[in-house]
Amino acid sequence: MDLDVHLTAIVAGNTRAFGQWMTAVERPVRDTLRSFAGVVDVEAVLQEALLRVWQVAPRFEPDGRPNGLLRLTVRIARNLAISEVRRTKATPVEADDLDAAIAESERSGSVPADPMLRQALVFCRDGLPAKPRAALDARLSSAGGADDDELAQGLGMTRNTFLQNFTRARQLLAKCLELRGVEIERELAL
Repeated sequence: MDLDVHLTAIVAGNTRAFGQWMTAVERPVRDTLRSFAGVVDVEAVLQEALLRVWQVAPRFEPDGRPNGLLRLTVRIARNLAISEVRRTKATPVEADDLDAAIAESERSGSVPADPMLRQALVFCRDGLPAKPRAALDARLSSAGGADDDELAQGLGMTRNTFLQNFTRARQLLAKCLELRGVEIERELAL
């Protein structure tokens, strides 16, 4: 079905026609953004694309092929997603890889680890100075099984030096992750 049947009413500013058109195009546009789902907020991209289409619809000129406004929306949405990927320096996930991760999480009943987040964490952890990295690694590897005095002693540090190095590691790690486009508060809330 050619959804451009709504175009005349949309160009005239008819919000009801735009709503009907939006209802029909939401799923196809969302589907074209699947490969970006692991690295951008697809819902935000979709909403921004639809808003932009509403704004440019009065200037839209059909090319004679069906679903011209839908094709424009897909182009706008993908360009927005690509811009967001560039801004955050992230890499889109292939649809097959995304499907495999979803299927695995459904089988295991757990939330899959985000490979892009894992990659950013490894990159940032490896970039830490030696002593802060050692303090961070000691705390993580103990998994709460050793107190800070034991961890410090194992590294040949005083407790205070250990805590300073651990705090520095956390600060540097957070800064590095933010520079790589990781929204730490959002990730911790998941």
